Amino acid sequence: ELVLKVRIQNPNLRENDFIEIELDRQELTYKELLRVSCHELGVKPEHVHKIRKLPNTVLRKDKDVARLQDFQELELVLTVSDKNLLFRVPVLSERNGYNKKASELTY
Repeated sequence: ELVLKVRIQNPNLRENDFIEIELDRQELTYKELLRVSCHELGVKPEHVHKIRKLPNTVLRKDKDVARLQDFQELELVLTVSDKNLLFRVPVLSERNGYNKKASELTY
C-alpha cells in the first residue's frame, strides 16, 4: 500500500488537517486516487477541480500518481459553485456589521 496525506484546500478554515489514505500499489491511477480521496473526505468527484501535490505541483495523469511516495501531501482543490454551500463565500450583505446606506453614499 501507498500511504498519502490528503486534505481539502480551503484557506478559510482555521484547522485544515490532513487525513491518511491508502492506495493499492497495483492500482496507482489518477482515477483511483480521486475516488479514494473523495470517498474519505466526503466530497463528490465532480466538485474536484484539480489535485495538487504540495507545495505547487498539479497531478494530471497516471504517471504523476505512480511517482508519489509514502506520506506525500496532497490537496483537493474544489470548484466553487452555488450548489457547493460548504465553500460558498458570503456576499457583503450577509456579513456582520454591513451598513447598506453607507455602501450607497456617493461623493
